[in-house]
Amino acid sequence: MALSDVEIERYARHIVLRELGGPGQQKLKAAKVLVVGAGGLGAPVLLYLAGAGVGTIGVVDDDVVSLSNLQRQIIHSTKGAKEKTAKTDSAAARINDLNPNVNVITHRTRLDASNALDIIAGYDIVADGCDNFVTRFLVSDACCLLGKTLVSAAVGQFDAQLSTFKPHLEQADGTPYPSYRCLHTDIPPDGFVPSCEEAGIIGALTGVIGSMQAMEVIKEIAGIGDSLAGRMVMYDALSARFMVTKLAWNPDNPLNGNNPTITDLSAYR
Repeated sequence: MALSDVEIERYARHIVLRELGGPGQQKLKAAKVLVVGAGGLGAPVLLYLAGAGVGTIGVVDDDVVSLSNLQRQIIHSTKGAKEKTAKTDSAAARINDLNPNVNVITHRTRLDASNALDIIAGYDIVADGCDNFVTRFLVSDACCLLGKTLVSAAVGQFDAQLSTFKPHLEQADGTPYPSYRCLHTDIPPDGFVPSCEEAGIIGALTGVIGSMQAMEVIKEIAGIGDSLAGRMVMYDALSARFMVTKLAWNPDNPLNGNNPTITDLSAYR
C-alpha cells in the first residue's frame, strides 16, 4: 500500500530505520488492529499505534469516561468525563486529532460469545488490555479459533505482564506456540484478583506496559525483531526490574492441546 507525500513526511523517522523502512511502514498502513479496552492499557496502545501509522484501528469498549479514569487513561479528557462520553468516541476523536490518516472503527459494546468472533474476524491482530479474566480468556480463545495473533497485557498495583500468543502457529520444534490456557487452564473464580477500583494502580505503570504492548504489535505487523510468542515479560515497578520467562506449550491444555475440547465459544453463553 503506497504512502502519500504527507505520510512520507509524517513517518520520516520510521522510514529511515533500516529494520522498518518504507516497506515496513506500508505494512503498518495496510494493517488492521483491534484494541480491546480503551482504558489504562488501551490508551497508550491506541495512541502509539495511531502515531505509528497503523491504517485501521478498531476499539472495543462499552464504558463511558469518568474522572477517576484520567489518572492513567491518558487518551481521554476532563471534558469527556464531565459529559460522560463513550470511551470509544473519546478515543476515536483523539486518534483522529493525532493522525487523520488512520481509519478508526468503534465497537461500543462488551465482547461476549455472541459478538467476539464476528468482531475479531475483521482484524489481523488483537491487542488485549481488558481488566477481567472472563474477557481475557474469551479474547484468547476467539483469537486461537480464528487464527489471529494476540498481544496480551495485564497490570496490577505495581506489577505487570506482557506476552504474544499465536497458538495457531508452530514453533521450531514442531509443537504449537503456547496459548493463554497453557498459563491458566481455566478461568479463575470471581475475586481471585482484586479489581483496580478495589486495589488501586499506579497510573504510569499502564503507560510503560501499554507502550511495550504497542511495540510488540508493531513488530508483529512489520515482521521485525524477536517475537514475544513463547515468552512472557514481567515487570516490577517498585524494584525497577524486568524478567523474561519462557512459556511452554501444555499438551493437555483444552484450547490447542493434543485433544482440544474448546472448539467454539459456547462455554461463555
